[in-house]
Amino acid sequence: MRPAFVLRALNRFQRVAGFDRAVAMASSALTALIPLAIVVGALLSKVGGREAAQAIIDRFDLTGGGAEAVRDALSPASGTSTDLSVIGVLLLVVAVLSFTRGVQRLFEQAWELKAMSVRNTPNSLMWIAGLTLFVLVSGWIHGLLDRGQLEITANLVAMPLWAVFFVWSGWLLSAKRIAWRDLVPFGVLAAVLLTAYAMAALVWVPHLFNTYATRYGVIGAAFAMISALFGVMLVIVVSAVVGREIREELDRIGRGERPADDEVRREWDKVIEDARSRWKTLREQVDRLRRRLSQGGDRGSP
Repeated sequence: MRPAFVLRALNRFQRVAGFDRAVAMASSALTALIPLAIVVGALLSKVGGREAAQAIIDRFDLTGGGAEAVRDALSPASGTSTDLSVIGVLLLVVAVLSFTRGVQRLFEQAWELKAMSVRNTPNSLMWIAGLTLFVLVSGWIHGLLDRGQLEITANLVAMPLWAVFFVWSGWLLSAKRIAWRDLVPFGVLAAVLLTAYAMAALVWVPHLFNTYATRYGVIGAAFAMISALFGVMLVIVVSAVVGREIREELDRIGRGERPADDEVRREWDKVIEDARSRWKTLREQVDRLRRRLSQGGDRGSP
């Protein structure tokens, strides 16, 4: 890997305000997906499926305060109807579209496209329908192949489906302005990284839920959800940025713009030399500061 490629990816990550974008997407996902999960889970429970709360509890093997907080946050109150009014439907659509526009802006910024905002609403609604269907299929795969703590088999089986879903997402939310082939590196990278993240999440998310929920109740469950969602969104942002650079690098290679045989080695040598020089300068500054502090202490002693 060339240092120039790494620097270009870092620069693009800064241009899209990667961390801010991940926080914004995680926040909008929380406000959109919780009511959507409640409604979808309630509808599925009427046809023999599990509610959203129970699905999350089973997925992460939550117990105690964590499980109770998730039930309080995602299960409809007992004795209440899950039917939606017209206003409720409109508010749900607005919340969901806010999340989709956040994901849409990621693709527009990473691929330097003109923002479409609400003009892409039909594609956004189609994407939400596809996301809902895909989550249900992924949940079915995990329920069928769930073996072991890390669910390695289920995650590996779902990984190619994730790749296809991410490519389709970028194509649709960009209003079909990004070609499928240009999105393949992003889709593959996002699928691989999210598969690894999903297996790691099975270890730390239950502890996160139980700890936060025991201390703060339902609010703690919300803290845990947004923390887990931030990790997911950061992976997606990084994958979009790096995937774009990989596509451009492949295009350069396809045009015959290959670096010289020793260029990569010379670039890394320069990076290492610069790093050593900065480290040496930093150590010299620390040593000078220590000497001044030591001399000041000696003068102040009786």
